[in-house]
Amino acid sequence: MLTLPYFGVLTYPQIDPVFLDLGLIQLRWYGLSYVAGILCGWLYGRYLAGNTRLWANGVSPFTKTDIDDFILYITIGIVIGGRLGSVLFYDFARYVDDPLAIFRVWEGGMAFHGGLIGVVVAIAIFCRVRNVPLWSLTDIVAASVPFGLFFGRIANFINGELWGAPSTVPWAMVFPDGGPLPRHPSQLYEALLEGIVLFIVLRIATHQFKTLHRPRFTAGLFIFGYGCARIFVEFFRMPDVQLGYLYGGWMTMGMILSFPMLLIGIWAMATARLRAYAPVPDAMTEQDAPRS
Repeated sequence: MLTLPYFGVLTYPQIDPVFLDLGLIQLRWYGLSYVAGILCGWLYGRYLAGNTRLWANGVSPFTKTDIDDFILYITIGIVIGGRLGSVLFYDFARYVDDPLAIFRVWEGGMAFHGGLIGVVVAIAIFCRVRNVPLWSLTDIVAASVPFGLFFGRIANFINGELWGAPSTVPWAMVFPDGGPLPRHPSQLYEALLEGIVLFIVLRIATHQFKTLHRPRFTAGLFIFGYGCARIFVEFFRMPDVQLGYLYGGWMTMGMILSFPMLLIGIWAMATARLRAYAPVPDAMTEQDAPRS
C-alpha cells in the first residue's frame, strides 16, 4: 500500500459548492463559473472586434453587435456540446442506465472536448446565418476561451473533483473524496496553464504579432496550446474512475482526445494566410449586407 509523508501538505480549503441557497433554488460555484467565463469572453470578444488596430488594413469584419448576437449561439453550443461530450466520451454506461442524469447538470459532468465541438457547430451556424467570416470569428472565440477555462477549473477545485495523483510536493492536498493521501491540485495546474498562460500567449500573438491578420492562426495556436497544456497536466491528474488508464496503462482519455488537437493546431497555423476585409456597413444596414 502506497504511503506518503504528510509534512508540508497544504490544507484543502473546504468551500461549500453552493454559494447562495435560496431554498428552492441553489446557486452553485460550478454554474457561476460558466456565467463568469461567458461574460468575460463576451466582453473580451467585443473588445477584439472593435479594436481596428488588430486587423489588417485597420478594418474589423465584425461589429460589437455581431458579438452580442453570437452569445446565445455559443452558450447553447457550450452547454449542449459539453454535456454530450461528457456522456459520450467519459461515462456512457452510467447515462444509459440513468438517462435522466443527462439533464442534472448541477451534479457536474461537462467535457471540454465536447464543448469545443459544440462551439465549432455554433460558430458555423452563426456565420452561415449572418454571412460573416468563419475563421476570423473562430479566432476571436479562441482568444476569449481561456477565461472560461480558468473559471471552470477553479470551480472543479472548489467542488473537490478531478484531483491529481498522489504526491509528496509541498503543495499537495488531501481532497475530501480523494482518500487519505495528499494529491496534486491538478485543477489549479489546469487553471494556470489553460487559463492564465494560454491567455497571455494568445494576447501576445494577437497584439504583438497581429495574428488576427491571418484568419485561423489564432485559433490554431489556441488548439495547439490547449492540447499541450492538457496532455502535460494529465500526467499529474487521476484518470476518470470509470475509465482508468488506457493503452498500456499510462494514457488517459484526456490525452487521447488532445493529441489530434496538436495536429489540427499545426495545420491551422501553417495554412493561415494574410487577409484584409472590406469595411463593415453601418449599424443601420449591417444585418442585411453580405460580408466579403
